[in-house]
Amino acid sequence: MLTTSAATTVDAIALIGPTASGKTACALGLAERLPIEIISIDSALVFRGMDIGTAKPTRQEQAVCPHHLIDIIDPTESYSAAMFRADALRLIDEIRARGRIPLLVGGTMLYLKALRDGLSDLPEADPELRAEIDRTATRCGWPALHAELARLDPTAAARLEPGDAQRIQRALEIVRLTGRPLAENYARRETDSPSPRIAIVGLEASDRGVLHERIRQRFNAMLDNGLVDELCALRARFSLKPEMPSMRCVGYRQAWEYLAGEYDFAMLRERGLYATRQLAKRQITWQRKFTANWPELKNLDCLQPDIVQRVQDTLLAALQA
Repeated sequence: MLTTSAATTVDAIALIGPTASGKTACALGLAERLPIEIISIDSALVFRGMDIGTAKPTRQEQAVCPHHLIDIIDPTESYSAAMFRADALRLIDEIRARGRIPLLVGGTMLYLKALRDGLSDLPEADPELRAEIDRTATRCGWPALHAELARLDPTAAARLEPGDAQRIQRALEIVRLTGRPLAENYARRETDSPSPRIAIVGLEASDRGVLHERIRQRFNAMLDNGLVDELCALRARFSLKPEMPSMRCVGYRQAWEYLAGEYDFAMLRERGLYATRQLAKRQITWQRKFTANWPELKNLDCLQPDIVQRVQDTLLAALQA
């Protein structure tokens, strides 16, 4: 079996793509041919107990090969891109030291960008300021805060939807703390650990309608498998609030609003599907930007019947280059 060596031109391989593009199936297929260990690039899989709504790999799937950065924090906690970068750098070194191959898999594109390009010199989260922003959102709504961001940083606001609570909150926090637009903040780079060399395969759908149908089937399966009951159990176990990062995850946010009586089950299904499609759209936009700027990224059509083999061949070639 192929293992890592000093002659290998890359430190890790990666598989990215929008939700429902088939990343898990491709990764497990790779595990049958290569001595890999999977490092999750997913901001939702870090939360313990959030299994159904995150499409978390099953115990049987996780038993195929070692998985990392899954079930590492409680839903009451937060996990940042900086924390991911530190964890991923450590894991890549540890996995390579075992003579195995690190495979990064997921759709949280910000995490991969932080790992590859390093981190911007951004301020740490300010709990008091975040609480103040949340109180204003509760009183006035997130569109009002989006309008405030538009006054302070029109360029940043133009990139965000008026209801994108998590990103609006962080953008306002950064602008208020630094007094500078987001673009200027992101341009200021910290001096940190060197970035690893990563060969990346991106899954993309040649027919967006087929991807949307996959999303529909998967979200319906989540509802049928007990997403709402899972949220109820989490709320009984943890002191959760709707503004927490875990509860802003697609599916959980809509289930929370359903339990609050904001709409009926049919609307939960409709809003959950819409939110998931919007998530996929954002992931595709990120991936297109990567494609334009990262020569090591190779995109493959996830709708091809032999996609697992194509992914294997592409990444194997990168490892043997």
